[in-house]
Amino acid sequence: MKLCLDACVLYPTVLRDIVIGAVGAGLITPIWSARIFEEWARAALKNGGEGDEVIARGEIALLRSQYPDCEIPPDPTLEQQLWLPDTGDIHVLATAIAGQADMILTLNMKDFPRRELAGYGIEAAHPDAYLYALWCDHPDEVQQITQKVHNRFKSLSGQSMALRALMKRARLPRLGKALDH
Repeated sequence: MKLCLDACVLYPTVLRDIVIGAVGAGLITPIWSARIFEEWARAALKNGGEGDEVIARGEIALLRSQYPDCEIPPDPTLEQQLWLPDTGDIHVLATAIAGQADMILTLNMKDFPRRELAGYGIEAAHPDAYLYALWCDHPDEVQQITQKVHNRFKSLSGQSMALRALMKRARLPRLGKALDH
């Protein structure tokens, strides 16, 4: 399935690492735009300072090199024809349309009303619901991805947080409950 990844899915780290892990496992085909990446970098600067922005820009460069065909160029003409409740999200819908995405993966479901997306054959999904469904279809792969992310979190943070607690913190409570079975 081809997913347009909203900036709020790329930042914070744990959520992004799980989603990109699913990309690496061949479970998701992502698309994004330079503007989505810029939103991620600005969020990192705002929330974590210049050091976090530098890290974000490095991770963006890595994603660009690993998945060069996933970045969709903007189409200003298309953007002018679209409407969403938050005009700041129109570029995400335009990216999804231009990249022929099946879905927009976002934490901001209210900003992507079903009736506005339906005419373009696109749905919006919250990462928790989508990743839970992905786990239902590919439990071993999703378990391996989340375990790798959990181990990386523990190694980098020095914290010994339970997987379910980490998933809840990453706004993935349903997935965390499923993984904690």
